[in-house]
Amino acid sequence: MSQALLSVRNVSKSFGGTQASRDVSLDLFPGEVLALAGDNGAGKSTLIKMISGVYTPDNGEVSYLGQAITGKNPQEVRDLGIETIYQDLALADNLDVGVNLFLGREKMTKMFGFLPVLDRKLMREEAKRALKDLGIVVNDLTIPVSYLSGGQRQAIAISRAVYWNAKVLIMDEPTAALGVPEQREVKELIHRLKGQGVGIIFISHNLTDIFDVSDRILVLERGRVAGERLISETNDDEVVKLMMGAA
Repeated sequence: MSQALLSVRNVSKSFGGTQASRDVSLDLFPGEVLALAGDNGAGKSTLIKMISGVYTPDNGEVSYLGQAITGKNPQEVRDLGIETIYQDLALADNLDVGVNLFLGREKMTKMFGFLPVLDRKLMREEAKRALKDLGIVVNDLTIPVSYLSGGQRQAIAISRAVYWNAKVLIMDEPTAALGVPEQREVKELIHRLKGQGVGIIFISHNLTDIFDVSDRILVLERGRVAGERLISETNDDEVVKLMMGAA
């Protein structure tokens, strides 16, 4: 088996007297989708924030390609190639697709030879290429992203991560606010990313989506690992029992 892209070893995190995460371990491999499931308060958000650098674990270690990254800040983690797409997508609704692709990393050009301005043309060309590489069609790249569908907006957030060379993608409820056709589009995009060797942590309450896209599932219950299964070797009933702490 290839080297794990991401390894988490025995991480724990407390907030006051509340133990949000306790001795959680996982591995994520290239081209794999690992589902992270659990009820509200199970510790999913705390875990992904420890991976992404928002929180530093009280103990335990997070490593990427064999190198410890525990304690790095979110920008340092992103620069390594670990991107998190939260439910709000972190898109600027009033800006076009190109500028959103480069949000915080905007390309500039000079007007009149000295006045720095946004190079919108370059950013749109790069956005068009990035979307095409993932098989995504957006007919007009000049309109604000607020005019796009939920599925297109999700695709833009994913494209941005891939454009900046993400090798690990953490997706927080990516299909939650989408209609059925858009859910299908996002799932197809996940399968394409798998084919490119991207490792994906897929967080969802929707077991149908989990079984559609995932290879393995890790179930959390009150901050601890309740169980880990290959998708091909489990079913809805067992997963629900694990989530309830009954298995």
